[in-house]
Formats: sequence, structure tokens, C-alpha cells
Amino acid sequence: MKGILGRKVGMTQVFTTDGKLIPVTVIEVEKNVITQIKTVEKDGYNSIQLGTFDKKEKVSNKPEIGHAKKANTMPKRFLKEIKGIDVSNYEVGQVIAGDIFEAGELVDVTGTSKGKGFQGTIKRHNFSRGPMSHGSHYHRAVGSRGPMRPMRVLKGKKLPGHMGNEQVTIQNLEVISVDLENNCILVQGNVPGPKKGYVLIRSAIKGGKNEAKELVTYVIEEVTENEVKEEVVTEEVIDEPVAETSENNEEETTQKDGE
Repeated sequence: MKGILGRKVGMTQVFTTDGKLIPVTVIEVEKNVITQIKTVEKDGYNSIQLGTFDKKEKVSNKPEIGHAKKANTMPKRFLKEIKGIDVSNYEVGQVIAGDIFEAGELVDVTGTSKGKGFQGTIKRHNFSRGPMSHGSHYHRAVGSRGPMRPMRVLKGKKLPGHMGNEQVTIQNLEVISVDLENNCILVQGNVPGPKKGYVLIRSAIKGGKNEAKELVTYVIEEVTENEVKEEVVTEEVIDEPVAETSENNEEETTQKDGE
């Protein structure tokens, strides 16, 4: 099991060399710092705590500052634990980059879904509405709430309430590309949460790996002066009128003398 923290930037699309379009989500992945390591002997389980995106000390409290100093780093805005890891391979203060994943790997992405506020059963649970004509007074109402006995609403009944703003995990998303230069990872499909929402990328629990797709790149190569080919300009030859012979010239002079 391995993982890294990031922030959702938005969605775009890329093309493969064989002409296929792939919708992808761009996840900004700055360098993660291991701020804490938990072990079975001390905490009862093995895990590492990752932190990313620096936070100014003037807006941090003393526990946050002290916790970050143990890892010799700045306080972090986003902290998350990853369990099921061999902690002997890590140490506090170690930096993890996006290159722990490679193109073709399957990952699980966890984030907080968009909050929709208080919603009814049609939007929240995809209920069907009632008849809209012939004098029906039942359109978007909840409907029956429970059986005759025990004369109460049973637990788990789908009713109106707060929709969204909960932790959601989408499994088996393929990593399309890892761009270390721009600190981002392209993941096929959509991931939960709004733009600038924090997400956790982990190895897929169900495992598996696909072949890396070859993407179309649009790199403009700079051409140097030595590589520029000189164009040969061909001058068009204009046909000039043929010069008159000396005999014609003599005739013209004799005519002028006679006059």
C-alpha cells in the first residue's frame, strides 16, 4: 500500500496516439512530508501520517507548530494517515513525490463530495415523483414512511436531509500520466469533491495494472539559425526585344539626310 496527498485542480482531456480521447482529472501533488509514524508497539497499528501544502505559523496554533517541528518542516494544511504500510521503509521528515505512481497503475481516490444542503427524496435518493395532472395533490412528497406496525418510522428509512459533504472513495481509476515538472498527476475519469478540494490517492485495494497509454504531445521545438534552410530565389529572365540590325539604322539615317 502506498499513497500521496493532493489537491483537485479540474478536468481536461488528452489524446492517445491511436486517436482515442480520455477525460482526465488534474490533481496537484506537491511534495508530501512524513510528519509522524505510528507503530503497533506504541499506537496499536502501523501507519504513516502525510502532510502537504504549507501553512503560515501566524495562523497555526502551538500544537500544530510543535508537531511540524518534529519533522523539521512547516505546519501543513492537509494531514492524512495511510494504514497497512511497512513503516520500516520510512522515517519522520522523509519527502515523498508523485513519482511513487506510474502511468497505468490503478488507484483509489478519496475526497469530500460537494455539499448540496438540505434536499428532498427525489434529488437525494432518486425517488420517482407522483402524477402531475388530473387533480393529483401528490407530486414531490415523501410518501409512505413506515408500516402499520410498529407505528413508527424504522431506522434507515430514506427521507429528506443533508445531501453531500461526506467522504467518498472512487475505486480503480487509472493513472494516465505523472508530470513531475508541473507537480501533477492525471487520473482517468472524475474524482470526488470540488475544485481545490483535497484528495488522497492510494494504491487500488483490488489491485491490478493496465498498460501505459502513449499520449500525443504538443511540443514546439525551437529552430536554431543553423537549422534554417536557405531558400534559393530564382530570378525570372525577361525576354528583351531584339536589337535592330545595322542596315536598318543606315536606312533611317539616309531618310533623315534626304529630308
